Amino acid sequence: MLDRFSRTRLLIGSEGLEKLKASRVAVFGVGGVGGFAVEALARSGVGALDLIDNDRVSLTNLNRQLYAVQSTIGRYKVDAAEERVRDINPDCIVRTHKTFFTPETADAFDFSEYDYVIDAIDTVTGKIELVMRAQAAGTPIISSMGAGNKLDPTAFRVADIYKTSVCPLARVMRRELKKRGVKHLKVVYSTEEPIRPGADAETSRSFTPEAEETTASGRAVPGSAAFVPSVAGLIIGGEVVKDLIKKQ
Repeated sequence: MLDRFSRTRLLIGSEGLEKLKASRVAVFGVGGVGGFAVEALARSGVGALDLIDNDRVSLTNLNRQLYAVQSTIGRYKVDAAEERVRDINPDCIVRTHKTFFTPETADAFDFSEYDYVIDAIDTVTGKIELVMRAQAAGTPIISSMGAGNKLDPTAFRVADIYKTSVCPLARVMRRELKKRGVKHLKVVYSTEEPIRPGADAETSRSFTPEAEETTASGRAVPGSAAFVPSVAGLIIGGEVVKDLIKKQ
């Protein structure tokens, strides 16, 4: 009998679908990258999702974020995400956490409960803490590197952090993780040189902590496009699904 995952079953079989159904994935950050990763997981039949993000949908999210539409402006992103996931697969167990993940809030999460962790947050300190916590728990993790100030969706690559190049965020992460003795980290990164955002003074003045989410560096807000972070998110979702299927 046909069901919502009949086409997926043709590719990965009933055993693969059962593995996905039995899996719990935590997605830290459900913005431009993380939102599309969640979409891929939900449509692939992952059975349980933890969605972690304390941001609300803002007007400037509409150009690239999956959950950003006129009707969701002002709502928490995790609430909009949960609603969409349940509309795709009502059987999926969704837990939402309106939390800004930092080393100070990390104790609220038990990483041993997850079968996989997706790092789609912006802050370097938060990303490092996610990696350290996941690896200490023996939980696979994949991290998104910089997707801002990019226009080429074909430039994304999947690699170990120590095999990356070009990406400024990856460079910082390589240095900091090496200091901490981290040997490997699966990442999605872009080989495209970052584009310098246009100097639109009027637009730049409009970006305040009240009007837009806090940026990772505290420097100028990066430019973004609809077709770049979405591709990074779908690649990440695909990597997680394939790894979960292969899991013994």
